[in-house]
Amino acid sequence: MMTIKERILHTVMFEVFALVILMGAATIFTRHNPAVVGGLSVVMSLIAMAWNYVYNVIFDKFVGDDRLSRTVKTRILHGLGFEGGLIFVTIPVLMWVLQLDFWTVFVLDIGIVLFFLIYAIIYNWAYDHVKAKFFSINTPVNSKYTKANNAL
Repeated sequence: MMTIKERILHTVMFEVFALVILMGAATIFTRHNPAVVGGLSVVMSLIAMAWNYVYNVIFDKFVGDDRLSRTVKTRILHGLGFEGGLIFVTIPVLMWVLQLDFWTVFVLDIGIVLFFLIYAIIYNWAYDHVKAKFFSINTPVNSKYTKANNAL
C-alpha cells in the first residue's frame, strides 16, 4: 500500500516528467508565447496532481493494493478513467487561457489525453517495477537468496 508521502512523490514525479516532455513539444509545435504555455502547463499540472491523488486513492480501494499484479487491461482502464475525469476540467481552462473555441480545444485535449494515456500506463508500470526492484524490503520469505537455498 502506498503511503501519503509516496503518493505525493509518485504524483510529483509523474507531472515533472510530463511537463518536460510537453513543454518541449509545445515550444516546438505551437505559436503561443512560451511563457503562456509554461504557465498553462503548470496550472494544468496542479489540477492533474490533485485529481491524480483523489482518483488513485479511489481506484486502489476498488482494485486493491497489489500494483505489480495489475493486468494490462486494468492499467488501460485505470488510464482511461483518469483521463476521462480530467478532461471535464481541462477543456474550460484551455478555452479560457488560449482563447480558442470548444472544438479546437476538444481536439487539442484529445491529443493531450492520448499522450497521457500512453504515458500514464508506461510511467505507472515502470514506477511499480522500479520500486519493487530497488526500494522494497526483502523479507526472508521473499528474498531470492532464501528461495534459492530452499530449492537446494
